[in-house]
Amino acid sequence: MATIRPFRCVRPEQDVADRVAALPYDVYNRQEAKAEVEREPLSFLKIDRAETGFPDSVDTYAPEVYQRAKELLQKDMADGIYRRDEEPSYYVYELTMKGRTQTGLAACAAVDDYINNVIKKHENTRADKEQDRITHVDTCNAQTGPIFLAYRSDTVINEVVARAGEGRPLYDFTSPDGIGHRVWKISDAEEVEKIRNAFEHIGQIYIADGHHRAASAVKVGLKRREENPGYDGTEEFNYFLSVLFPHDQLMIMDYNRTVKDLNGLSREEFLQKISGCFRVEESGIPVRPEKKGTFGMYLEGKWYRLTAEKSLFEGRDAVGSLDVSVLQDHLLSPVLGIGDPRTDSRIDFVGGIRGLEELERRADTDMKVSFSMYPTSITELFDVADQELLMPPKSTWFEPKLRSGLFIHEI
Repeated sequence: MATIRPFRCVRPEQDVADRVAALPYDVYNRQEAKAEVEREPLSFLKIDRAETGFPDSVDTYAPEVYQRAKELLQKDMADGIYRRDEEPSYYVYELTMKGRTQTGLAACAAVDDYINNVIKKHENTRADKEQDRITHVDTCNAQTGPIFLAYRSDTVINEVVARAGEGRPLYDFTSPDGIGHRVWKISDAEEVEKIRNAFEHIGQIYIADGHHRAASAVKVGLKRREENPGYDGTEEFNYFLSVLFPHDQLMIMDYNRTVKDLNGLSREEFLQKISGCFRVEESGIPVRPEKKGTFGMYLEGKWYRLTAEKSLFEGRDAVGSLDVSVLQDHLLSPVLGIGDPRTDSRIDFVGGIRGLEELERRADTDMKVSFSMYPTSITELFDVADQELLMPPKSTWFEPKLRSGLFIHEI
């Protein structure tokens, strides 16, 4: 049973919400983050990435950077940029991209559910990336970036969310990237209890995106437990900020690959080698795969359609049968010599949001060959997590991205 509880949210005032809302901290490099904060001084990025307020000579992870983040958050709250809601509430968060809408619920998930694998993972995390957010959360006494969670759609939750959406939204704006954002508050005691009870009957919650943020929030919670041995489990540090979406509303985009060279092979030798596992067909148009087991390939100005032999999927577990695994195991590794895509500098990854044109551009400039993928499905993600396996790197790309700064959970 999952514990998903309402919380006293710190959130921006209505007239500045569109200016505060920021893309996740990790989609920017330092210079991009600095440029964004210069463009919009109220952007929450100035708190999420407080190094933007320091010269480049100051280390991103210096203690004074995190202290600055805390001071900026406290100042904005004192200046009335943010407000603290009095009653614990759930918040409906609707995002619309290119006419397609997905609606989630901002709430707090339980540290113990993460530890006990009620909240399921499908990626490994890196200690260095965790440490940054551990320090940020611990110093600010607040979780500022929500973890993107998914659950199997539930009728009761859907009905409560739909009723909330009939009212006037707290926020209704379009961000500079064209994404529509609307938020409603659910504070009615009866409606709150319906949501809480419904989640108690849901056995599994899945991390869709934000594994490092989740791991960091949990480690801060465990640290606070050590510092407060008399804790009773109700303290805010036992919970972490999340936005939860029903599985049937989520869209996973393709996460594509591009490789620097042909591993010493000529074009003809390369095509010959891959034809053992894939049917290779030249295409007069760019190839965006339309079904599982097919891939697009762009090489020396030409597009090809690759169709994997059915035998490559037979007898494989939930990870081995993923398209990203089939490409890795039967082409990238044995033919192109990409042994570990996590560490090999010869491979790069291109989110589907950037389009096939980016794959062409990379292969025509700094790389040699690009591959377009059929997106991993949410069902495949659930299967991998349920089998307690780990996905290969860069298997999923979720859009639209949740904004930071709209919901803050103080711990």
